[in-house]
Amino acid sequence: MSEERIQLTRALKSRHIFMLSLGGVIGTGLFMGSGFTINQGGPAGAVLAYLVAGLLMYLVMVCLGELSVQMPVSGSFQAHATRYVGPATGFMVGWVYWLSWATTVGLEFTAAGMLMDRWFPDVPVWYWSALFVALLFGINSLSTRAFGEAEYWFSGIKVAAILIFIVVGILAIFGGLPLANGEPAPKFNNLLGDSLFPNGISAVLAVMMTVVYAFQGCEIMGVAAGETDQPEKSIPRAVRNVVFRVLIFYVLAIIVLSAIVPWQQAGLVESPFVQVFDMVGIPFAADLMNFVILTAILSVGNSGLYACTRILWAMSKTGMAPQGLAKLNKRGVPVYALSITLCFALLSLLTSFVAADTLFVVLTAISGLAGTVTWIVIALAQYRFRREHYKAGGTVHDLKYAAPLFPLIPVVCVLLCVSLFVFLALDPTQRPSLYWGFGFIALCYGAYYFLQFKRQRSLAPIPAA
Repeated sequence: MSEERIQLTRALKSRHIFMLSLGGVIGTGLFMGSGFTINQGGPAGAVLAYLVAGLLMYLVMVCLGELSVQMPVSGSFQAHATRYVGPATGFMVGWVYWLSWATTVGLEFTAAGMLMDRWFPDVPVWYWSALFVALLFGINSLSTRAFGEAEYWFSGIKVAAILIFIVVGILAIFGGLPLANGEPAPKFNNLLGDSLFPNGISAVLAVMMTVVYAFQGCEIMGVAAGETDQPEKSIPRAVRNVVFRVLIFYVLAIIVLSAIVPWQQAGLVESPFVQVFDMVGIPFAADLMNFVILTAILSVGNSGLYACTRILWAMSKTGMAPQGLAKLNKRGVPVYALSITLCFALLSLLTSFVAADTLFVVLTAISGLAGTVTWIVIALAQYRFRREHYKAGGTVHDLKYAAPLFPLIPVVCVLLCVSLFVFLALDPTQRPSLYWGFGFIALCYGAYYFLQFKRQRSLAPIPAA
């Protein structure tokens, strides 16, 4: 830790950590995926799913908050897992998480280019994708402070858009803004009208993993702890503020969407946010939301590059990745780790065109499972850390930040995450993601023990003749 503090620049302020955590959760999962959730789970089912996922996010955040204050390193949960669960698990979660984010970053570049096609249909999509690649690489390679400032403003635009949407939506629900088609104010007829769970509870369970994916990204707060100037103050503040504000933003937005847009029509053609703005006659609604979604995508790409780079850098410091990736540039940025991550992101992007039915499916399946596996590891690491702390004679009052209700918090967190895998197994369309995801996890454990075996053999003394 002392060596890391010398090498890395602690340039992230409390406001950066707050907006990084907030923006990491608010993304395309809300702007685009919420319509699918409402359509499949029904109005009340969607609200229930987001409440349960928000609770799970809270459990993860308090566990990670305790670990990050105690051990504020850029490796974050990968370093915590190595220390408190075991090196093999640290190796596994590091590579699974890196692969997940690197794949996601590649997809974001394509999505951003496709959004630009709305305004510039004559310009090839790859041109915009290349431009965004250069932009995010430049932001991440300049300095940690540049990354923090960019993400601060990216996240600010998303938060402002949601707040405006909620205000406009509430006015439309109660007649403060008349609907453009002349229909009466919907009030809560769409929300409570037909049925709370029109497709049954099983449909709600089926969309739970999709909803949980929307909340994943909050753990980037821990990755940034190693470059935060006052982690003992900024991290607890971020945990307290982010969790409840995200819940308010998500749940209120889902209630507004469900109240205005009939669940049968939600998300079938376009973003439900665009549907609402169109229904209240907001001019250029589609263009406004296109810009907001573009910002959300760039924010995800920006955060993903940052998280991948720091995780890869941390693993290279402990021999779990090539040691050359530990080198920093003059501004304290692991530019080699950044470059490798970007190269893999571009390769994963190509698989969506040349191997869409094979390698691309495998990568996206692993990516989808990785966040939930990471959350389980975070809860296990916090549980092991607290038990070790108590065995050494420490008390909860010795901790600068402590997750409440120990051991209930980490245990419930693990059980909820495991239940998500059960829901996936019961859904035939999502079941293959379990095979690919857990197959890659087993491969990571096998690779770790194989490398350990080779290392021990190379260090073994040569017997005398």
